Amino acid sequence: MELFVGKHLNKVDKKGRVTVPKSFRSALNKQTFNGVYVFPQFKYTALEACSERFIRMISQSLNELPMFSDDQDDLSIILENTFPLAFDSEGRIILSAELLDAAEIESDVVFVGRGVRFQIWRPEIYHSVREPTIERFRTRGLTLSLSSLNSE
Repeated sequence: MELFVGKHLNKVDKKGRVTVPKSFRSALNKQTFNGVYVFPQFKYTALEACSERFIRMISQSLNELPMFSDDQDDLSIILENTFPLAFDSEGRIILSAELLDAAEIESDVVFVGRGVRFQIWRPEIYHSVREPTIERFRTRGLTLSLSSLNSE
């Protein structure tokens, strides 16, 4: 299973090309598609990126909902807005104008590992969202159960 961790700052050129961090590309090297699937993040002004395996999981989850239901229709927006972006020989992807606009990206991006997926943010927006998140984390005393470790 792919694992994306850490934060990486990169520049976007005038053509929308940006180098995906090497550790993120390495996590994707076992899939048949030589690239990444990217869609607008629906909670924040950012982009969500994932492997072929994860986008198939999303598709399967949609198929488990009643066909033509409002839930299936509403959640299908994820697939409608997903772009399969192939890596070039230098490990870059091209972010379309639609993706750049959705995340308000101009010249720099921060890649943020989120486990089995990662996000692409305009750095200023990322920091404005992350500061309150860190404060919430501290004040609420959040923790993880790590119950899955008991089964290993």
